[in-house]
Amino acid sequence: MNFINILEQNNKLKLLSLFIFLLSFSLLLVSFSSFSKPKITVLHGNNLEGYARTQVKNETSKELACWVAIDGFKQKFRLPPATTSKWFTANDKRYTYSNFSTWCDFIEFYPKYKNYRVGGKEFG
Repeated sequence: MNFINILEQNNKLKLLSLFIFLLSFSLLLVSFSSFSKPKITVLHGNNLEGYARTQVKNETSKELACWVAIDGFKQKFRLPPATTSKWFTANDKRYTYSNFSTWCDFIEFYPKYKNYRVGGKEFG
């Protein structure tokens, strides 16, 4: 190999490494915004009769679309910024907090949730 071939290969490697760096950096920026989830806190407890219950707290400054489910019953609701949902109580003492499922995401991705009530309602 002569000196010119070595320089050409070196320039190609520099361009390839620059391209890989820029691609990785742009994917990193996109991944933060596309995979971000809202900050919520899920509270668990028991009521005075001993039934398990759960509550969702919105810790963001945006309205959320949420649901809470237990044993096939799902309640969909909207959760305004910096508020807490009502308590969702199980209807059987055999249920514990681990039987509840909760989910929340930004409401702009789920416009149909704008039709649901704020804070939820009782199961059943």
